[in-house]
Amino acid sequence: GEKRLKFYQRRVSRKKKGSANRKKAINKLGKTHLKISRQRKEHAKRLARCVVRSNDLVAYEDLRVKNLVKNHCLAKSINDAGWYQFRNWLEYFGTKFGKVTVAVNPAYTSQNCSNCGEEVKKSLSTRTHICQCGCSLDSPKATLRERDHNAAINILNRALSTVGHTGTWTIISPNAGGDRASTVLGENQVQQAGSLNRESPSF
Repeated sequence: GEKRLKFYQRRVSRKKKGSANRKKAINKLGKTHLKISRQRKEHAKRLARCVVRSNDLVAYEDLRVKNLVKNHCLAKSINDAGWYQFRNWLEYFGTKFGKVTVAVNPAYTSQNCSNCGEEVKKSLSTRTHICQCGCSLDSPKATLRERDHNAAINILNRALSTVGHTGTWTIISPNAGGDRASTVLGENQVQQAGSLNRESPSF
């Protein structure tokens, strides 16, 4: 998609300003942008549906995407990944299929050891997790590094500890009017969370 965008951007820049050919090139560029946007939305929708249907609980970091995209080095990657759309679809399908979705505090999820709780300081370039307690995580999937594996366990543990307190958190999902409606977790859902399907979906 990105290569096609660059291709049509070059075509626009080479056309004479005000010419009919330039207008055609601009229209083609606009259609390409729209197509990529729709593909990104559809991918987020299908992925979120798969994740929700395959698990009883879905936990994720409560990231402030608007603040993150202020970093010009990360903005493009974040927008391409469609984090905001993905989260919205997670919450929507969570409500639709009666599954629990929990947004947890993202602070120190990758820094704290998931085994002992001690802080293990890492730079962003450090992708491993080795703690003095002896915890050295490795993932069965090559796509998941030790640092990410450690963070995933911390996120899950925070979500489980939150679910264990009846009525202290809410499920947020878009309603028919496009706004967000909050529903307090009931006792049945809290009890249900005691026997969770913690397996990750196969993509």
